[in-house]
Amino acid sequence: MSSIDWIVLILTLLSIVAYGIYKSKNVKTIDGYILSDRSLPWYTVGLSVMATQASAITFLSAPGLAYTSGMSFVQFYFGLPLAMIVLCVTFIPIFHKLKVYTAYEFLEKRFDVNTRVLTASLFLIQRGISTGITIFAPAIILSSVLHVDLTLTTLGIGSLVVIYTVYGGTKAVSYTQLLQMGIIFAGLLLAGILVVHLLPTNIGFRDALHIAGKSGKTNAIDFKLDLSNQYTVWTGLIGGFFLQLSYFGTDQSQVGRYLTGASIKESRMGLLMNGLLKVPMQFCILLIGILVFAYYQYHTPPLFFNEAEVNKLEQSEHREAYKGIMQKHEQISQEKTLVIQNLTNALDQDDETKVDGIRSQLQEYNNQEKVLREDLVKLMKKNDVEADTNDNNYIFLRFVIDVFPKGLIGLLIAIIFLASMGATASAINSLSSTTVIDIYKRFVKKGADDAHYLLASRISTLCWGIFTVIIALYANKLGNLLEAVNILGSLFYGTILGIFLVAFYAKSISGRAVFIAAIITEVIIISLWKLDIMAFLWLNPIGAALVILFGFLIQADLPKRAV
Repeated sequence: MSSIDWIVLILTLLSIVAYGIYKSKNVKTIDGYILSDRSLPWYTVGLSVMATQASAITFLSAPGLAYTSGMSFVQFYFGLPLAMIVLCVTFIPIFHKLKVYTAYEFLEKRFDVNTRVLTASLFLIQRGISTGITIFAPAIILSSVLHVDLTLTTLGIGSLVVIYTVYGGTKAVSYTQLLQMGIIFAGLLLAGILVVHLLPTNIGFRDALHIAGKSGKTNAIDFKLDLSNQYTVWTGLIGGFFLQLSYFGTDQSQVGRYLTGASIKESRMGLLMNGLLKVPMQFCILLIGILVFAYYQYHTPPLFFNEAEVNKLEQSEHREAYKGIMQKHEQISQEKTLVIQNLTNALDQDDETKVDGIRSQLQEYNNQEKVLREDLVKLMKKNDVEADTNDNNYIFLRFVIDVFPKGLIGLLIAIIFLASMGATASAINSLSSTTVIDIYKRFVKKGADDAHYLLASRISTLCWGIFTVIIALYANKLGNLLEAVNILGSLFYGTILGIFLVAFYAKSISGRAVFIAAIITEVIIISLWKLDIMAFLWLNPIGAALVILFGFLIQADLPKRAV
C-alpha cells in the first residue's frame, strides 16, 4: 500500500474509535452500558442491527463466493424479511414490556433458571467462537498487505476493537456503527463503479453480466427442492427464515441492538429497515464479485489468490515446477481472452448458435484452468503439508490491492475494517451482557450496586475480547469464513429458537420438559451435521421442530413419572 492509502486507513479507523469514545463519555450506569439507556432512534437501531450482521466476512468472503460459485448465496437471505415481520409482531413487544436486559431473562420468568442458563450457555459458546472468526477476517488483510505474521495482525485488530467496547459499551457500539454503515454504503457504491470502469473500454456493465452469465455465475434463483443443496429458494425461505428468526430473536448480539430503541415503535422500525435493505445490500456485494470475475476474463487472474502461500512456493525447491504451471496458466488465459472477445461479438450480434459454440470452448478452457489450479494446490501441499489451500477469502482483497488506484485501496480496506469492528464490538458487548446479567448477577453477586455491575461488565468485556482473539488465531483452518459462521450458528440456533417458541406459544410445557427436550435436540442436530446428509440451513427448522415435539412428549410423560 502507498503512503496515501495508509493515511486514509489510519485516519478513518482512528476517527471511528475517537467518535465512539466521545459519544459514550457519559455512560455511568449498567443500563447505559448495556442498553444505551433505551433511548436510540429507529435509524440508529436499524443501522446498528445491519452493522452487527454485516461483518468483514461479508465483504471478504461474499465477493469470493460469487466469483467461484455465482449469485446463489443471495437466496440465503430470502427468509429474512419474513423473520423481521414475525419479530416485530411477537418478540419486540414482550421484551420491551418485561424491561429485560437480555433475551434469556425472559426464559427464567417463563420456565426456570436451568432453562435460562442452558440457553445463555448455548449462545455464549456459538457467539464466542463466531466472533473470533469475525476478528480473523480483517486480520487476513493486514497480513497480506504488510507481509507480516497473521498472529500479529490478529492481536492488533482484536485490541483495537476491545478498547472502545470496554470503555463505552453499547452506546459506543451503536454510534460508531451509525457512522461505519454510512462509510460502508458509500464505499460499496464506489467499488462497484470502479470495477465497471476498469473493464475494457468496449465492455460495459451489461456486457460484463452477459459474460458472467454464460460462465454460469449469474444464476441467483434455484427452485429445486434438494435437501443437499445449500442455497435454493426453499432453503432460504424455510431454513433461512428459522435461522434469521433465531438470530434476530434470541441472539443477544442482535436483541441487545433493538432493545436500545426508545420505544416499541422505534425498535420495530429499525428491524423493518434491516429487512428491507439487507437483501439488496447482499445482492450488490455478490454482484461486485461477479464483476471481478468479468474483469479477469479480459486480464490474467492469479491462479491462486493467497499471495503469501504463492510466495512460499516461489522461494522453495519447487519453484521451477511452479514456473511451469504459471506459464501454462498465462497461455491458457491469453487464449481464453480471445474466446471471450468472440463471445462478446456474438452476443452483440444476437447469434445464439455462435454463442453456444463459443460457450463450449469457454468451458473447455475453464476445465483446463481447474486442472492447473489442482496441480498448483498439490505442489503447495508437497512443499508444506500445512499450507492454506483455500483462497476464497483472498479473491476480492487481492483484486483491490492489485488493481485499485492509490487512496482507494486504503478506503476499501478501511471499509472491511469498519465492518469487522462493528460486528465484533456488538458481539463482545452481548457476550459481556449475558455473562454479567444471566450468570454473574444471578448466581455470583446478587444485590450489588450499579457501579459494581458496571465495573463487572467492563472486566467481562475485556475477558471476552481476549477469548475471541484466541479463537481468531485458529480460524484460518475453517475454509470460507462466511459459510463457517452460518454453519456454526445453525448448530445452535434451531434449538434456541425452539425454546423461545415453546415459551411464547406452548404454555402447557414446563421448564423441566423443555430443558430435557433442548439437550436431546442439540445432540441430534450435531449428529445430523456430522453425517452431512443435508444442507446446514435445514438444521434450523429441524432443531426448532424437535424441541417443540420433544417438549410435548416429555411433558405428557412427566405426570406418569411423578406418580
